[in-house]
Amino acid sequence: MSGSEGGYPSDLTDDQWALVEPLLPPARVGPKGGRREKHPRRRIVDAIFYVVRTGCAWRQLPKDFSPWPTVYWYFTWWHDDGTVERIHDALRGKVRTADGRNVEPTAGLVDFQSIRTADTVPAATRGFGAGKKVKGHKRFIVTDTRGGRPCGGA
Repeated sequence: MSGSEGGYPSDLTDDQWALVEPLLPPARVGPKGGRREKHPRRRIVDAIFYVVRTGCAWRQLPKDFSPWPTVYWYFTWWHDDGTVERIHDALRGKVRTADGRNVEPTAGLVDFQSIRTADTVPAATRGFGAGKKVKGHKRFIVTDTRGGRPCGGA
């Protein structure tokens, strides 16, 4: 359970928070300074993880989190400025290092899958896979050798 008051399974542990906190951007302040942030960042991050893990709508966040518009604002700010991607890349690097691997993948796997299309799809856009004699499309997938998330598709 986390060091914060929520206690949801999606909440970060103290060790996880220690990894994520330094990767967050500094608080936004105006030219003359600014007021402190009203809501603790750890609870904001926990709320974002709650939405991700449960799949609930932003408006359905439990009341013990910060107000949903605030959580959503932080999520869009951090998504748009690249913070989410930087956190993902940093944590992926730590996992790969802990596994005794290079931080960046050095080998990958490219595969494809023939997808049948319905007869109602116009022939001009349907395509044909001659190798497997399938009317449809080929979907190409790139993944690292550990079987991580796909890097490309369709």
